[in-house]
Parts: sequence; C-alpha cells; structure tokens
Amino acid sequence: LALPVAAKPDSQDICFVPDGDYAGVVAGLRPGARVPGDIVHVDGTVLGRHEGVLHYTVGQRRGLGIGGRVAADGGALYVVRLEPETARVVVGPREALLRPELVVGNVNWLGDVIPGPEGRAVAVKLRSAMAPVAARLLPGEGDTMRVVLDAPQGGVAPGQACVFYEGGRVLGGGWIRRDDVST
Repeated sequence: LALPVAAKPDSQDICFVPDGDYAGVVAGLRPGARVPGDIVHVDGTVLGRHEGVLHYTVGQRRGLGIGGRVAADGGALYVVRLEPETARVVVGPREALLRPELVVGNVNWLGDVIPGPEGRAVAVKLRSAMAPVAARLLPGEGDTMRVVLDAPQGGVAPGQACVFYEGGRVLGGGWIRRDDVST
C-alpha cells in the first residue's frame, strides 16, 4: 500500500518516550518509585542500596549495584521481586525466580471461551518475546484466573500481560497480579 512506515523496523520501546528516559516517565506516574532503599537477598541480608525501584525489573541480573556479589552456589543474583511500598529490591539465585502458578486479573475474553470450574488446558505467554508454555486456567475470584503452569517459569513480572492461547488462537488475557504471584 506504499505506507511511509512500511519499511520501519519493529519497536519494543514505548512510543511516547522518544528521549529514552523511561525512569522520568515512571517517576512522573509513580513518584514513590524514585525513593532510595535497600537491596535485600531473599534470606533477608541487606546487600546494598538503590536509588529507586524504578531502575529495576524482575529477572534483571546486570547493573544491580551490589558489587559483584553472587548467590551461595557462585551463580548470578537476579531481581526476584520489587517491593515499592517498602522501597526494597529483593534479589536471589535464578531458582528464586521460578513460579509454579500466578493469578491474572482484569481478564478479557475473546468470545465464549471462559473456563468452567474444571479449568481448561491452554498455552500462555508471560513475556512478549517468549514461546507459549503449557498451563491450566482455573477460575479465580471476581475477574481473575489462576494460571497453573505445567513447569515453573522464571521472570513472572507483576503488571505484565499474560495471554492465553489454544493452538494459534488467542483466547484472552489479563495482567499478572503482584499480590498473588506465588513463591
């Protein structure tokens, strides 16, 4: 169709942040995300300080600002969760990222595919660039669904989308709930 953007490469960036200052956008929306706090190991040990949870992402392993500290097994440390209400960044070994299930809220269905009490076998994507993984959807409270993963997955990030598939068909999706991500 000779559209001017036809040859433009795909982008994973946020289109309304042309200068790349994501931290500035987040700070404007959530001023408390810039509050300094502790970087804490999952065992409770304080490993260092940070300048705001907005600089961290669940699953991140580089740039943690804890001076090359490693997990007990000598492996890397990863951001396991963010606790903005206490300004804590919690880190731990890769295994601490694995989640066997999660709760998705604000679920939107495409068509009449809502699982009954027995649940429904589906594939889910927890991150945009990942391949779908097998799971079972079970009804939760209100507009939520419980997602029981066939194999635990890492990098389950609250606030991210979880999309449900059956073959190549999108069934629906929702937002991963922070307060319901199981450990």
